[in-house]
Amino acid sequence: MKKSVILMSCVVLFFISGFTFADTVLKYNVNGSSSWVPYYIPNSPETPGVLGEIVPLLLARANINIEKHNFPPRRTNYALDKGWLDFDFVSPSWFPNADLGELFVQSSAIIAIEEHVITLASNAKNWQSNDNLKGQEIGTIGGYLYHNDTEFTRVDFISEKELIKALYKDRVKAAISGDLPALYWAKQLNRPITLAALHSKGYLVMRLRKEHAALLPNINAAIAELQSNGTIERIIDKYTQQAVFEHTE
Repeated sequence: MKKSVILMSCVVLFFISGFTFADTVLKYNVNGSSSWVPYYIPNSPETPGVLGEIVPLLLARANINIEKHNFPPRRTNYALDKGWLDFDFVSPSWFPNADLGELFVQSSAIIAIEEHVITLASNAKNWQSNDNLKGQEIGTIGGYLYHNDTEFTRVDFISEKELIKALYKDRVKAAISGDLPALYWAKQLNRPITLAALHSKGYLVMRLRKEHAALLPNINAAIAELQSNGTIERIIDKYTQQAVFEHTE
C-alpha cells in the first residue's frame, strides 16, 4: 500500500547511554505519494494527516530535531539507499520475506496497516485471491513497494485517487491500495469500490539506515509513550472518524 513511501531525517543532539550524537544530521522527506490520504495530506498545515502529525511528536519525544527535504515520490527509495535520506516509514509486509535490506534497521511497530486488491463490485468475484493477480495488469502507485510485483504487470498511477478513477475508466480491472486511502477517495469521488482480497497486513515501522542504529532506543521509547498515552490512537481517530468508510462486499 502505501508505498511509497514516507521518508524522514533529522539534526540530532542528545545522549544515549552516555554517548553524544552532537553532529548527526538526519534528513527526511514526508512525500511518499502526493496524496496518501489520510496518512499524509500535502499542503494542509492544520490537518497534515496521521503520519504528518505523529512524526513531529515522535521525533520530539526522542529528542530529534527534523530537517525536511523534498524528493519526488519516485526518487525517495533511491535517495534512501544512497544515504541522501536517513529514514522512512514502511511496512515490512511490503517486502519479500519482510526483509528491509542490509542497509537498514527497523523500529517498533507504530501503526497497524493493511492493503487490499480493490475493484468495482461487478468484478469483485474475480479478485478474491492474490493468485488472481498473476500475469495480470494491476493498478499500482509509482514509487510504492509491493512484495509480489514480479508476479503481475504494474500499471503505475500517481495516487490512490487516480487508481479509483482508473477503475471507473476501465484502464485496469483491479488495483492494490491501502484500505483507508481507497475508501477515502471512493467517498470523495462518489465512486464506490470493493475491498477484495487482502494483499498485505502488517505495521508501519521506521526504516532507519543502520549507521544510525544507536538512535533506536530513544525512538522506540517515544513510540511506546505515544501509544500508551493514547496519542497515536487519537490522531488516527481524528482522520478516520471524520467520514464513514464502508466495506462493500
